[in-house]
Amino acid sequence: MFASMRRLSKSKFGPVFVVAFLLMILATFALSDLANLRQGGALKGDTLASVGKVDLTTADLDVAMQRRLAQVRQENPQATYADLAPEFDAIVESLLQERTLWAYAQKHGFTVSKKLVDAEIVKIPGVQGLDGRFSEANYRAFLGQQRLTDAQLRREIETSLLQRLVLTPVAADVRLSQGLARPYADLLLERRQGELALLPFAAFTAGPEPTDAELTAFYRGNLARYTIPERRALRIARITSAQLGPIAPTEAEIAAYYNANRATYGGLETRVLSRAALPDRVAAAAVATRAKAGGNFAQAAAPAGFSAADVSLGPQTRAQLTALAGEAIAAQVFAAPAGAIIGPVQGKFGFEVIKLESIAAASGRSLDQARAEIAARLTTDKGKEALADLVAKVEDALAEGRTFDEVATANRLAVVTTPALTRAGAVFGQPAFRLPPEFAPLPALGFDLEVDDEPVVEPLANDAGYALLDVAEQVPATPAPLASILPQVSTDYLVKRASDRAAAAAAQVLAANGRGTPLAAAIAALKLPGVSAPEAIELSRGQLAQFASQGQEVPPPLRILFALAPGKAQRAAGPSGIYLVRLNAVTPGSAATNPPLVAQQVTALNRSIPSELALQWLTATQQDLGVKRNPSAIAAAKSRYLQGN
Repeated sequence: MFASMRRLSKSKFGPVFVVAFLLMILATFALSDLANLRQGGALKGDTLASVGKVDLTTADLDVAMQRRLAQVRQENPQATYADLAPEFDAIVESLLQERTLWAYAQKHGFTVSKKLVDAEIVKIPGVQGLDGRFSEANYRAFLGQQRLTDAQLRREIETSLLQRLVLTPVAADVRLSQGLARPYADLLLERRQGELALLPFAAFTAGPEPTDAELTAFYRGNLARYTIPERRALRIARITSAQLGPIAPTEAEIAAYYNANRATYGGLETRVLSRAALPDRVAAAAVATRAKAGGNFAQAAAPAGFSAADVSLGPQTRAQLTALAGEAIAAQVFAAPAGAIIGPVQGKFGFEVIKLESIAAASGRSLDQARAEIAARLTTDKGKEALADLVAKVEDALAEGRTFDEVATANRLAVVTTPALTRAGAVFGQPAFRLPPEFAPLPALGFDLEVDDEPVVEPLANDAGYALLDVAEQVPATPAPLASILPQVSTDYLVKRASDRAAAAAAQVLAANGRGTPLAAAIAALKLPGVSAPEAIELSRGQLAQFASQGQEVPPPLRILFALAPGKAQRAAGPSGIYLVRLNAVTPGSAATNPPLVAQQVTALNRSIPSELALQWLTATQQDLGVKRNPSAIAAAKSRYLQGN
């Protein structure tokens, strides 16, 4: 019995709410607690809701859903918008929270400057060019890979900065006492005793073979199950560095890169210096005269009031000395031989006298030794920049109204036309068909397009380049003929019949138990082979919580055990049958003698308090600013995503 429950605990998870980038800053909040926010008057047009004077539009939701779907498809390439339907309400609430920050900032005069946003953008990995500075081409390539516009990215960065400025101070440094944590610890120690039985579907399979009439009726009642999904033929033009021609760096570029990164490849010459700076030229000249007469520099500078530590400057590169004393002095020092005395010369802090104690020559690889490595790196970087330029050229041509064929021909792109594909990339009747691995995500992206939409450029995974994508043909969904799938329909009919019989038997057992018949006796009265008597089950809430801590879903029968009142029974559907659960007794827990458990709860609650306080602040702010929703528009959008559109 418990083995079957453990298999059940490893069943497929429900969708987990994780919204990237735009929604990431608010994803830890308990969004479902916002259901009681007050509703405002009706909204018109494509506005789904508003907070204060800031609107949430259908276009905003579409962008968020597209981003979320792209994230989910990294793990499940066959995912569709229908898979995101359980997350829909949470995504809408998170978008409203983002707009709450904007509305609050708008009302109270908070601003995020363009310079501050620019400073965040230049930190993004990969947007720098060969010279280490911000590259517009690399930035555009980054936006394309992330499916973002410049305005959208800036909006997200501004939202993140507002969160730091507004929400972080709200939730900082809050601590709970052990007294507040004690009831939670008590609850973890609560124990429940009951009975658990399984009515397996296999016990209800006996019976006559289905008739043709029964199969026809079942088929017609379940046409959606037997419908061949919509298929689309795609045109794909791959965009890679193969279209770019020679991109090897020139000797001048290699030398320039070597010189710009001399510290990495060639090392830098350093010079160990002693230095004295005096306001009076005569006093400085006296120090120089004594230094030139012999002995160490510290002794020469001592009469002027300098100690040995005062005059020791240590090793300096030319750049370091330039920053300290100016280019003129650095030029003299790095042109002089070891042991030379420079000065007195006018410097930043008076008249300088400097002794060149020793020279440490540059160490490392010469340009010839590093040439191959630098050439390989520059070839890669130039290839990325050239590819980004080509993608930008293609996108600009599409924006100007050029057709797929015109763009592909102008840029010498090879075009592949696929057969009619499902969203998962399969061909009906050809189970062995496979797209090239780099094209695997494209069918799902093709289904996101309307048939008459303009072609789009999509990045391919694993740095495989880009693809120009267009829908060539749409084949509507249609039911498969019954004759071609008769064995499958017959099997499905028998499975449904067994499931219905098991459900009826479960209802019979629960009714008898409700009238006072013991669970074991009510099950025995069914007189079904292969059905075992109930097993005793005992569990604490703490043990129940371990499922979540181990990344497992709590089995439905155990959830029911902790939801029932003593003396009550209920059923739960499982993959192989129907579970019957009865709660017999509840033993309250007490953590009075378990201080470590109380301490654990204090720690756990303290971790959750910042998010809770931030949520409460957002809730109060929304109540203050006013939240208006357009229920019909929200319902229409949800229906659209439930249908996978």
